[in-house]
Amino acid sequence: MSKQRPRVLAIASKGGHWTELRRIRPAFNGCEVIWACTDASIRSEVQDGRFIIVPDANRWQKLRLLVCACKVAILVLRLRPDVIVSTGAAPGYFALRFGSFIGARTLWLDSIANAEELSLSGVQASRFADLTLTQWTELGVALPPRTERDSRKVYYGGAVV
Repeated sequence: MSKQRPRVLAIASKGGHWTELRRIRPAFNGCEVIWACTDASIRSEVQDGRFIIVPDANRWQKLRLLVCACKVAILVLRLRPDVIVSTGAAPGYFALRFGSFIGARTLWLDSIANAEELSLSGVQASRFADLTLTQWTELGVALPPRTERDSRKVYYGGAVV
């Protein structure tokens, strides 16, 4: 009997968030990866898994945030990923939030663009994500061994280059 590959939902908004998420693609080797992004034009970048378009929104677009949250909730419930990874922003936040309800392991990797403080989504996600990482030493504490981690802390474990 063969073991099923872990199902990973890798989700981010377009632009820098998407670029950073794609840079960590080697970490998903051996996994079934479902990529989700807010920009349909980048579908061609995904050769190594399924690609799903999700709506984008920001904090000033309340109705769009609601639509985004509902569609991402449906996506997470339908896919039932084992792991959810996001580099930001709103769609990734909602995916991690709903993923925590179904028992998925969740990782928030805050954008490298946020050098002085965590993003708003990163602050919100760090409240419930299994692991929150920043790429700036000033914004997190050193990443300890897995057994010593506190899911409420933000850690620095290196940068995506």
